[in-house]
Amino acid sequence: MASSNKQKIRVSIIIVLILLVLGIIFYPKIKERFKTKTAKAPSGAPAAVRQQALFASGYILVPTQMEELRKLTGTLIPDEEVDLSFETSGKVVAIYFSEGTKVTKGDLLAKMNDKPLQAQLLKLQAQLKLSQEKEFRQRQLLDRDAISRESYDQIATELQTLDADIKLIEARIAETELRAPFDGIVGLRMISEGAYATPTTKIANMVKLKPLKIEFSVPEIYAGEIKPGYQISFRFDRTEKSYPAQVYAVEPKVDVDSRVIVIRAKYPNANEELMPGRYVNVFLLLSQIDNAISIPTEAIIPEMDGDKVFLLKNGRAEKVKVVIGLRTESKAQIKEGLNFGDTLLTTATLQLRQSTPVQLDTLITNR
Repeated sequence: MASSNKQKIRVSIIIVLILLVLGIIFYPKIKERFKTKTAKAPSGAPAAVRQQALFASGYILVPTQMEELRKLTGTLIPDEEVDLSFETSGKVVAIYFSEGTKVTKGDLLAKMNDKPLQAQLLKLQAQLKLSQEKEFRQRQLLDRDAISRESYDQIATELQTLDADIKLIEARIAETELRAPFDGIVGLRMISEGAYATPTTKIANMVKLKPLKIEFSVPEIYAGEIKPGYQISFRFDRTEKSYPAQVYAVEPKVDVDSRVIVIRAKYPNANEELMPGRYVNVFLLLSQIDNAISIPTEAIIPEMDGDKVFLLKNGRAEKVKVVIGLRTESKAQIKEGLNFGDTLLTTATLQLRQSTPVQLDTLITNR
């Protein structure tokens, strides 16, 4: 009975030893097969396996329109502006305009004392009449050879001199009159009737509000792009209303200090609703590209050998080198490297690596 039990124990030990040897031999193969199955876990695998993928947002690239819109600062200036003053000195005897009112070109605005000049004009006009009658008689005598040509020429010269003197007096009288040089609005007057004025005395300011000019400057790199006829728009701060204008003049040289070019445009201001002197935001549409591939600038990864982005292909991140064209504040045109229909990864770009598993948390179409 004892020998039978010993025999059973010996058999059990042998079986255990055989199993242990087999386990040592086949353990590496079993371990490798387990790793392979874990790596190929399906989408329905446990959450611990799925968390290995990186979550990111994606754009599907479609044709878009890109515009390079540049914002500048400009100033509204009147089409015409002048400080009104007399051409001569004297006492102001009358002011015919009301402050802040419209006037027409040629309207009499103010008048100086011209009585001495008027008296001289009457004297010369009387002398002219006598001289004309004398010249008429002398011409008849000359036709009959009753007087010499020299005598007639002397009378004719006197007549011409009187005529010139009259024109000179009339011109001096005109200098005592202040007339509107163009259609516009007269501002606040600076003197009163009875004041003594000289050519340096400012009577009032006058402006023409229709049309208005917009003056602004652009960097020299746009020297060849903006020419007369170029369409712009402008608006005021804190307002959304936009006003169209057209460039009519470009300074023919670049300012050597600021390296900018001064440009002027015109706005019709038909109703005279806008006033000169105000600052405006000027918008220039410098270029426009249809059917462009545009991506958010934050998706671009600058590297030593060029700019790159990540695309999603077959569930994994793929790094692609791109060539950038037109660039705005938030978008960049891609000239080479991407195609319509590609899925661009726009977030988690710092964590992405080549062939990193990616699971999209957001997918939108790039518009």
